[in-house]
Amino acid sequence: MQLTLDNDWQPWLAQQQQQAYWPPLQQRVQAARQQSLVYPPAAQVLRAFELTPLSQVQVVIIGQDPYHGPGQAHGLAFSVADGVAIPPSLRNIYKAIKHDFADYQIPSSGNLEGWAKRGILLLNTVLTVEHGKAHSHAKWGWENFTDAAIQAVSAQREGVVFMLWGAHAQKKAALIDDSRHTILQTVHPSPLSAHRGFFTAGHFATTAKLLNRSGAELFA
Repeated sequence: MQLTLDNDWQPWLAQQQQQAYWPPLQQRVQAARQQSLVYPPAAQVLRAFELTPLSQVQVVIIGQDPYHGPGQAHGLAFSVADGVAIPPSLRNIYKAIKHDFADYQIPSSGNLEGWAKRGILLLNTVLTVEHGKAHSHAKWGWENFTDAAIQAVSAQREGVVFMLWGAHAQKKAALIDDSRHTILQTVHPSPLSAHRGFFTAGHFATTAKLLNRSGAELFA
């Protein structure tokens, strides 16, 4: 599968497509699509990169793998399309924003495309998943791709805020130059862990202050 991007990620993507991990990864994903239901649709796998050009990245939020229920995943970490029930982790993200900004109106939709278009890269570390089977495409090679994306942001941008929630995301801190960027870490927003400090971590207020933007500008 020849994937392309119509923005400044394309030279980087072309480089990745020359790496040894890329052909077997794409062959494996294509084979999986022929045998089972795979999310998100092929046209949306690189949606995070399409909506947030490299030169516009201000914030990186790292997720794990796509939602594995019908109609949920659409290529952005934690986000779902309009009309899809808001997943519990995203509900908790909205609650944390409300904690940081008292006048924040919690949206009725879980679609975070607006965030992506404002420079928030919503990056899962694995970009495909089989229906009903969380982490089913882990260790297929997507981690090489998304690690390289994190490293590209670290090397080519300045003053980006990286939000690393939970142990899986926090492992990515080693890929980030913390002399050039800010790394914020707390527990995952999942209902299993959010009560251990996610709501009060202040990541959204801190990010707005660092970027000299209002909460509404970034997270509305």
